[in-house]
Amino acid sequence: MASETCMPDPMCLIENVKGQLRPNQKALETLSAITQPVVVVAIVGLYRTGKSYLMNKLAGKNTGFSLGSTVQSHTKGIWMWCVPHPQKAGHTLVLLDTEGLGDVEKGDNQNDCWIFALAVLLSSTFVYNSMGAINQQAMDQLQYPFFF
Repeated sequence: MASETCMPDPMCLIENVKGQLRPNQKALETLSAITQPVVVVAIVGLYRTGKSYLMNKLAGKNTGFSLGSTVQSHTKGIWMWCVPHPQKAGHTLVLLDTEGLGDVEKGDNQNDCWIFALAVLLSSTFVYNSMGAINQQAMDQLQYPFFF
């Protein structure tokens, strides 16, 4: 993926429309055009905990993935941003930002399971963004997507 074809902005990879997840064809075409080795980093965690902010920092940018300014979740589905890898020349860094887990307005834990599982399966590096220490409750929550 030549630098001129790097994505200037993130785009939706997996759309979440009324609880139905489906791939965005344009995003799949963008991924198919990458000829370099890729490093795929996905982040998952509770809603409104700074996942998009962290992914912007991994991209070396202050903006990119959309940041919400309210207590409501902002990202829907799974968004991707393909940028040059900051340390590996000739590699593309694919960042996957997911919608937050546990959003009571969604009211659908099954949707959280699918988002979590897709992020794990699509990534070569998986980041679980948690608030505070990783305790037994966090460990219990980490295992629930694999028992649906």
